Amino acid sequence: MDFSLIAIDYRDSLWLSIAFIAGFALYRVGLPPLVGFLVAGFALNFLGAESTHFLTELADFGVTLLLFSIGLKLKVSSLFKPEIWGVATMHMLVTTCTIAAITLGIGATGIALFSELDLTTALLVGFALSFSSTVFAVKTLESIGQMGSRYGRIAIGILIMQDIVAVAFLAASSGMLPSPWAFALLALIPMRKPILMLLNKTGHGELMILFGFVLALGGAQLFEMFNLKGDLGALFMGALLAGNVRSAELAKSLFGFKELFLVAFFLSIGLSGIPTLEIFIAACILLLLIPLKTLLFYLLLTRFRVTAVQSNRTSMVLANYSEFGLIVEAIAVSNGWISNDWILVIAVALSLSFALSAALNTQPSFLFERYFSWLRRFEKPERLPEDEPIDLGNASILVFGMGRVGTGVYDAMEERLPGQVIGVDYDEAKIPEHRKLGRNVVSGNASTPDFWDRVRIENNIEYVMLAIPEHKAQLDAIALINKHGFEGKIAAHARYPDELEKLKEIGVDAAFNIYAEAGSGFANHAAEAFQLDKATAGSSN
Repeated sequence: MDFSLIAIDYRDSLWLSIAFIAGFALYRVGLPPLVGFLVAGFALNFLGAESTHFLTELADFGVTLLLFSIGLKLKVSSLFKPEIWGVATMHMLVTTCTIAAITLGIGATGIALFSELDLTTALLVGFALSFSSTVFAVKTLESIGQMGSRYGRIAIGILIMQDIVAVAFLAASSGMLPSPWAFALLALIPMRKPILMLLNKTGHGELMILFGFVLALGGAQLFEMFNLKGDLGALFMGALLAGNVRSAELAKSLFGFKELFLVAFFLSIGLSGIPTLEIFIAACILLLLIPLKTLLFYLLLTRFRVTAVQSNRTSMVLANYSEFGLIVEAIAVSNGWISNDWILVIAVALSLSFALSAALNTQPSFLFERYFSWLRRFEKPERLPEDEPIDLGNASILVFGMGRVGTGVYDAMEERLPGQVIGVDYDEAKIPEHRKLGRNVVSGNASTPDFWDRVRIENNIEYVMLAIPEHKAQLDAIALINKHGFEGKIAAHARYPDELEKLKEIGVDAAFNIYAEAGSGFANHAAEAFQLDKATAGSSN
């Protein structure tokens, strides 16, 4: 047994404390905390600090849980859509060759580090930088409540295709082919039903969370036994359970743990090495290639008939380098193909790209709106089925978000005004289930401009009820509703007092604290069941 995780020294708590301070500071000024974690890592690195075994293990566990969580929400059939596999493969090929050509050109000028590159090593650098970060993208999408959105699903699909290529590269470069017995792992597929039965019997507390850990770590270990990347095993185990109600609950239960462990991941990126001035300059040069990489994503997505707005949002999420670049360069160094300095170059470029991408994703539509007329030219007139116009019929009440709260709102309003209610949800997998139960529900994401290009609410809709769980997504939706000239009434809910005040500030007609309202509803329901009123209550004394 490895007791090193138990023996936590003072540095672990100190590094995490500094990460908290930096993350909190940037959160207060409107930037994602992960940028603060990166800054903390660089600051500690500059002061001579090093990562610890505990932080490394924590970071690895966070990535494993992340991929397991992705698998829980994965729809495998979506990977076979041309806008996913086509864009992923073409982007990697073009980016690898383009960056290789640019780095060779820079090397011809005599700039340090670049001058040592030949065609093979330049292609390796280009290949390392062709990947986008799964960790960053998922964390960004989850923080703004867009994991199930149209562009979120496209981005995750592209990243999974990249991960598959990564696994193939690792197998080829290491000289270790998958075990001939690797096909035996397909025997796990018939195990889906028994695993789900066991999951259903674990309840809703710590046993369910522990079972999730077992599946994620067990899947990783099992795949490594067959010379396959462990993270792929975690992804596979998650995908095995995808589409089930309990798997969605499991993903939500693991969310906090995953977020906590990933703090160590971002912190360790900054602690990966002490960059010299030469290394920092080389990393800044590579950072300048991010716009090229982002524009290529946009051009390819629009060629595959993805709308301009969705292409823009997807490109912004993927506007970064990947932690896999470090693995590629580590393999290149171990084989003697390239100097050790390039690991640090990629590490610094990766960190800087995270900071840049985080800033871009706070206002993803800013540049798009500024250059809208030019960028819109690349959009094809033909639309994919997912992007066709939305018909709201004769409905007068529009409910956004068809989770547990939204479903309850829909059913209650349908009782009052039959046939006048329509629900909207970004998760396409839920739509058929609602329709089977007789609910009028369509697919869409109220917090993205693209939805409002597909629908008109000015004519019949009188009331909009926002049951979207994420506060920021609600604010974005309200801003877009007002922007499109809606003159009806808007209702929204909040979980915390500060969120409630914000909703009131921006002019929401009816804003409710969902926890307070739940308590009031429970009391009213109980009072009815007990036939309790003031008179009966007084007489019982």
